Amino acid sequence: MLSFRSGARNLLQISKGLTCSCGLHLSGPLKGKHVIVGAYISKKGDVLTQTKASQFIDSQTKGRLTNLLHCHGKKLKKNKIRQFYDVSEDYSCITVVGLGAETAKYNSYELLDERKENIRTAIATAVKAVQDLGQSKVYVDTCGDPQASAEAAYLSSFSYDELKTKDNRKEPLDVECLVLPDSNEKTIRSGWVRGQCLANGQNMARKLMEMPSNLLTPSKFSDIAHDTLGHFKDVDILVRDEAWVKGKKMGAFLSVSKGSHEPLKFLEVNYTGAGDPSSTHVALVGKGVTFDSGGISIKPSESMNLMRGDMGGAACTLGTILSVAELRLPINIRCYIPLCENMPSGQASKPGDVVTAMNGKTIQVDNTDAEGRLLLADALHYAESFNPRLILDMATLTGAMTVALGSGASGTFTNSQEMWSILEKAGGRSGDRVWRMPLWNHYTKMISESQLADLNNIAATGAGAGACSAAAFLKEFVTNDHWVHIDIAGVMSSKGDVPYLPKGMSGRPTRTIVEFLSMLK
Repeated sequence: MLSFRSGARNLLQISKGLTCSCGLHLSGPLKGKHVIVGAYISKKGDVLTQTKASQFIDSQTKGRLTNLLHCHGKKLKKNKIRQFYDVSEDYSCITVVGLGAETAKYNSYELLDERKENIRTAIATAVKAVQDLGQSKVYVDTCGDPQASAEAAYLSSFSYDELKTKDNRKEPLDVECLVLPDSNEKTIRSGWVRGQCLANGQNMARKLMEMPSNLLTPSKFSDIAHDTLGHFKDVDILVRDEAWVKGKKMGAFLSVSKGSHEPLKFLEVNYTGAGDPSSTHVALVGKGVTFDSGGISIKPSESMNLMRGDMGGAACTLGTILSVAELRLPINIRCYIPLCENMPSGQASKPGDVVTAMNGKTIQVDNTDAEGRLLLADALHYAESFNPRLILDMATLTGAMTVALGSGASGTFTNSQEMWSILEKAGGRSGDRVWRMPLWNHYTKMISESQLADLNNIAATGAGAGACSAAAFLKEFVTNDHWVHIDIAGVMSSKGDVPYLPKGMSGRPTRTIVEFLSMLK
């Protein structure tokens, strides 16, 4: 067992090369600078209302920006841009982006704060356009919501290309937010930094999920956890080995790791932000299968490379702690992350094997590709032994969730109406929504009728409701009155359907979880 105690705080820049200098005052022109400003659009699309930053720059250019917008011809639409060059000696390029309606607000039907989301999508569109021009620095209008603006700038600019040669990497982009002379600098600075911290956490999760499995083994994941979080004085990291796992009788977890030569790890990350370590805490559990071949029940070769991201729950858990630590949230959190590979070999678990979980229940493993629930079973029971106020787990658990919800939302199962209400609001704020799924006894019957053991790790063929039966399986290892299980399989990767998340691993729903934790009383 390795034990690490953190040192001084350090604000990590997870997004390669993307930096922030918040608090730039527009008391005068920005000599030769590239700026991004927003414009609201009326419902009819025929009237533009400039933001305060846009109005200020317009005054600096003696109204030329307004004239250029009016003379352009086509109306500026939502998430569309206009780029004007050499508007004056002071501005080499001004990018104007359509923000949609100024009256946008929370939409109870969509369960989404559309004003925040409009800013994210618009700023992301503009930032990507600036990157395409090869610019090295840009000043960004906060559009009245510095947090949303910063989230968009950092998320949309992220790329995992460090394994490519230098010529094939994206050029780094330096981002600064605009602060007007008559604005509240402290409020803007606070909002921008909060958005940056939220994006840092999600970008860390994205990077971990993208890393090839030969580079991100369970041991390497643990090392990265230490390297990334070891600077925070409120963070403790423990890395448990196989001997410890055997001592805890985590037979379900052990059964998954048997097929690989890579040693398993059980990672614990404790954040003590409330001051008193003995005060109540929240438990986070993340599935950490660093590569999932399916084991003996092997997966088809097509798209198997994406199973490097099957540790998405673990990645989002670690990313959450990064954001929480940077924000210094006054809360105590304990994270439990079982890490291993699921591989076929002569030592691997075989369909029909029976294993005993930490809580004493026996499990008939009829499908070795339903391995995530086996890791979580032992991790959940272990987490519960410390009497947390809440247990929240995240896992790329079932393909059935992808079928059910696609990438629109993370499927959520919970026995707590109180926690669900808070989580749903958090998703509306972050733009990364969750959707509640049924956790009924009907599904428990599907996994409790086993020929050889107390439980079966998979429902009978043709039973359907794979995500629901998987959640019902996990429920057998939890007695906490406030348990939340989030199946993130459907949101594991982005196909470009979220404008501020380029194609690749998504790191979702990290920001939603941070918002959720910050809303807990």
